[in-house]
Parts: sequence; structure tokens; C-alpha cells
Amino acid sequence: MSIYTGSGVALVTPYEDTAEKKVNFDVFKELIDFQIDAGTDALIIDGTTGEASTQTDEEQVEVIKFAVDYVNGRVPVIAGAGSNDTRHGVQLTKDCEAVGADAILSVTPYYLKTSQQGLIEHYHAIAGAVDIPVILYDVPGRTGMTIQPESLKELAKVDNIVALKDATGNFNHSVDNLHAVGEAIDFYSGNDDTIVPLMSLGAKGVISVLANIAPKAVNQMTHAALKSDFKTARKIQADYKPLIDLLFAEPNPIPIKAAVALLGFNVGPTRLPLTAPATELVEKIKAEMHSLGII
Repeated sequence: MSIYTGSGVALVTPYEDTAEKKVNFDVFKELIDFQIDAGTDALIIDGTTGEASTQTDEEQVEVIKFAVDYVNGRVPVIAGAGSNDTRHGVQLTKDCEAVGADAILSVTPYYLKTSQQGLIEHYHAIAGAVDIPVILYDVPGRTGMTIQPESLKELAKVDNIVALKDATGNFNHSVDNLHAVGEAIDFYSGNDDTIVPLMSLGAKGVISVLANIAPKAVNQMTHAALKSDFKTARKIQADYKPLIDLLFAEPNPIPIKAAVALLGFNVGPTRLPLTAPATELVEKIKAEMHSLGII
């Protein structure tokens, strides 16, 4: 059974605009309610877009626990819990399960790149440490490695490895992986510009950055695709493509956090090494959001 189908949002983490940049839990509530009210099907907390890599383990688990408690079962809460150190990843995964996460999103090892056999053993250790579902996360642009079809086929045999977030941006590779596992696990697009192409091949939805500011549109796009209404889905994908391009004109989550602020949410700054986006880029994002009726 799928954790969710349709639109999952990779939610930004709001910080106070102070020297310490502590998590702003009041604004976090506002963001969560905004998403659920708009029909978002799942919340992905403290992934790449949530700036988990700038948080301590204690902060990360606190943020995830807060989300779980506040959501209170309204939608699934999926916790970012990846690490390039297997022991660390196992502990973080256990901690996320302990605070009630419905599933975890686990990125492939990064910087300390491994072989495909090492990748398989890494994920066996993580999945074997918990009972909750595990979503694999393939994002070679950030990690320097990818999950190959034979590795994915092997990992799909693990009972609680249930899905793959595909952010490879490599359509041929995506097709090979989809072919390798068939219906054994779910696929989610990890890139907003490949939602409809991957769903046309059987992906169940998206883990979306765009949904932070256009949750209804992403929900409509994904659910149209799930119903095989690809005419509607393609139009939404095409209409939002210029905005998607702008949201990735600088490293994520720099542009999306500025875009969420344009909606009126006091999400605060990013943490270093992420810096504020160029003023010119923010103006372009604002203009495109206006043209789409978002603001």
C-alpha cells in the first residue's frame, strides 16, 4: 500500500530572523495548515528543502516531532533522515520512528561515495533498524552517486523499502529503474519539471518544492495524472515550467524560501552556507507568481 499518492511537499523550515536563527514553530504551524488546507497529500519534513543539513540531530528530531504532533494524523509525515554515515543514519532513522514519523526519506551516501554493494548494505542496515516504511532518495547532482537498476531491484525485496524519490533528472535512468522493479515499489518524481513525464510511466506522485507556493496546482496536476487525464496535467506542468525554472536558478532552497515569504509567511532567512537570493531573481519570481495568480 502506498504511503500516499499525489502531491507531497518538501516543506521549508522557517527560522527566526535573529543571530541564532532558531526554528520558528509558530510560522511552521501556519505552513503546515496552509498545505493541508490546500489538499497536499503528504508533508516531507527536514529534507533538502527543509535545510536539515544545517541542523543538529536534536533540532532535526525536534522539528519532526513537532510536525507529527501538530499534524495529528491529518496527512502522512515523512521525515528526512539520511546520512553518509550508516551508523548515524540508523540512529537518526530510529529517532524519527520514535517520535512518530509515518515514514522516512533516506538519501544515498554522499561525499563519502560508496559502491553499489555498499549502497545495498547501507540501506539494509537502515531499513532493518525500524518498522516504518523507507523511501530511497536518488539525487546524484547532490550526492555524486546514483542507485543503479540492479541495486534497486535488490533493495525492492526489503519489506519496508516501499518507494523511490527519483531526482536524477535522467529520464533514461528513470525508465530503467521503473522497468527493473515494476510494481514492487512506488516511484515519486523528485523534480518539479518531471512530474507528468514520470507519472505517465507509473509514478504515484511527487515530492515537490513548487508545492510550497502552489499546493493546489501541484495537487491538481498529480491527481489529474493519476486519473490518466494527461491533457490537464500537461497544461499545468507547462504553465508552471517558467516558475519552476526560476525556483532552481540558485541552489534549492534559496529561491523557494524567498517565494514563500512573498506569500506573506515570515519564514526568515536560510542558514549558512546558504545566503539570500539575488534581488533580481526575487523580482522575477514575484512577477511570475503574479502572472499565475499565486499572489
